[in-house]
Amino acid sequence: MELVIKPESKWWHIDLKELWFYRELFYFLTWRDTKVKYKQTYIGVAWAIFQPFITMVIFSVIFGKFGKVPSDGIPYPIFVYGGLLFWVLFNGGLTSASNSFVNNERIISKVYFPRIILPASAILTNIIDFFFSAIIFAGILVFYHHTPGLIGLLLAPLLVLLTVFSAFGMGLLIASFNVKFRDIRYALPFFIQILMFVTPVIYPVSIFPDKYHLLLGLNPMSGIIDTARATLLGTGSIDWALLGVSVASSLVYCALGFVYFKKMERHFADYI
Repeated sequence: MELVIKPESKWWHIDLKELWFYRELFYFLTWRDTKVKYKQTYIGVAWAIFQPFITMVIFSVIFGKFGKVPSDGIPYPIFVYGGLLFWVLFNGGLTSASNSFVNNERIISKVYFPRIILPASAILTNIIDFFFSAIIFAGILVFYHHTPGLIGLLLAPLLVLLTVFSAFGMGLLIASFNVKFRDIRYALPFFIQILMFVTPVIYPVSIFPDKYHLLLGLNPMSGIIDTARATLLGTGSIDWALLGVSVASSLVYCALGFVYFKKMERHFADYI
């Protein structure tokens, strides 16, 4: 008797029972990616602190001091680090997820398991970096005698979840394209670099007229970062329209990513 194991063909179907069955593999891949990330590094997880901190210093000098970029009435280092905190999580998650299938070509071509586990576990490792970066953010707030808003602290886990969800949706789509079109791997760093400058990381949303805010919301991170600053740093009230469009955009990207992933999943072993 011949047994054929293949993924479900229906694009809308998510086999939660199968995902639960492979939960130990998910834990293993997450732990493996975490160890590999800092293997043979001298300062280990401290790199998670240096990247946003040094970037904050450079941006504060170039854009804050010399460029005179507005910061909605708060010190520019706090302003820009508040954006970098969520951007670095999104950036790392998107990069890891986008390369997850190509980086695991050996196990994809030899063993069956739900492929969606790979981008999910790749993103999860970046949450550890986020927590270390958040500790530095707390220290910066203390240094500038700035007290974060209670609503912001309560909303922070939700904003982190939205950031991870956004990275997963876009990462799943790009990762599925990356299996067939390897040019994606080389174009990805350039795409992410451009995406950062169209995201309100170094500048506030308030510099744009209200009529353009919905257009900014097509970038999921625009609403997330603006809401984080409004609630944590008190830069203004929550722009619910911008946040709503960003959340909707994130859902659309995730849906597109999942549909294309389900279409390509059965052919991964052939292309990879």
